[in-house]
Amino acid sequence: MPDQTGLELLAQTVGDAVPDSVLRTVHFRGQGTIEVAPGAINDVLQALKGAGFRALSSVHGVDYYPEEPRLGVIYELLDMTALDRVRVKVRVTADEPTVPSVTPLWPTANHQEREVFDMFGVVFDGHPDPRRILMPEDYQGHPQRRDFPIGGEPVLFTKDQDTDYTPKVRA
Repeated sequence: MPDQTGLELLAQTVGDAVPDSVLRTVHFRGQGTIEVAPGAINDVLQALKGAGFRALSSVHGVDYYPEEPRLGVIYELLDMTALDRVRVKVRVTADEPTVPSVTPLWPTANHQEREVFDMFGVVFDGHPDPRRILMPEDYQGHPQRRDFPIGGEPVLFTKDQDTDYTPKVRA
């Protein structure tokens, strides 16, 4: 993990490559985070990839309710040569939860972006397969949002409802 100075230098490198993209940096508990504008995420990640952060280890969502912008998408990047890790974060409002997809840069982001969409409702513009991955296609809502009902809602899987699955008893 880059220290505070290394994080600032990395953010400056990104800012030079993609002007007006870096909103702020945070170094907390040994973790470096660069917060960027949502529309610049592909260019920023491309710049970081060129700086040695070639491995995308995870994409995950966060709900900062009641703060605005409410929803966040966090990308964990690794530099396997220098053994460094950096986190890149974008935040979007719940009214317009759209972020460009990074699957052209990292195909491994495909299922991770689908999970963030399914659980938090963030739409990844340009995603090759934007279907739900964990919940049924006709499911209403996003269960990881903080305003989701605490008790949840029953999920009815109706695909095989007409099939008799009662156990057969041997005589």
